[in-house]
Amino acid sequence: MEKVLVIDDDETFTGVLTRALIRRGIAAEGAGDAPSALAHAQRIRPRRVVLDLNLAGNSGLALIEPLLAINGECRIVVLTGYASIATAVDAIKLGAVQYLAKPVDVDTLLAAFGKDARPATEEAPNSEPLSVSRLEWEHIQRVLRENDGNISATARVLKMHRRTLQRKLGKRPVRA
Repeated sequence: MEKVLVIDDDETFTGVLTRALIRRGIAAEGAGDAPSALAHAQRIRPRRVVLDLNLAGNSGLALIEPLLAINGECRIVVLTGYASIATAVDAIKLGAVQYLAKPVDVDTLLAAFGKDARPATEEAPNSEPLSVSRLEWEHIQRVLRENDGNISATARVLKMHRRTLQRKLGKRPVRA
């Protein structure tokens, strides 16, 4: 039986998704942090992993390589509440098969594991140019990632006051 490992620090989300998968006849387990996720992965060797991008302030992307080392056939879908092109590209480069923004329904999630799922790096069919606000958000996210999440260093690189950057980061991502 194919097993799914749900890795998310939100216990409620993990529980709801795990139960929804079990109701569909899919063996599923949940983990809330990196050490327990790797322990579960060693024990059950999941074929599918749902991985939250932000695990209690740490990047879930750091788990992709260890999960693939445990099971090279594992298919990983990264979920996030704050999607950005930069993190989507990173996730795919590291070995994830798909990158989805929350909220996502179970059917969409299961389809994302499919072998014919369109890679997240392909251009969307309705490819209107991004707004200036969205481009700014993407750029800030990329520079923040390059500075390992250090707000002060990112503000210096962007030639922006640290408080202004914090205000911008405190807002939800701008729609494309």
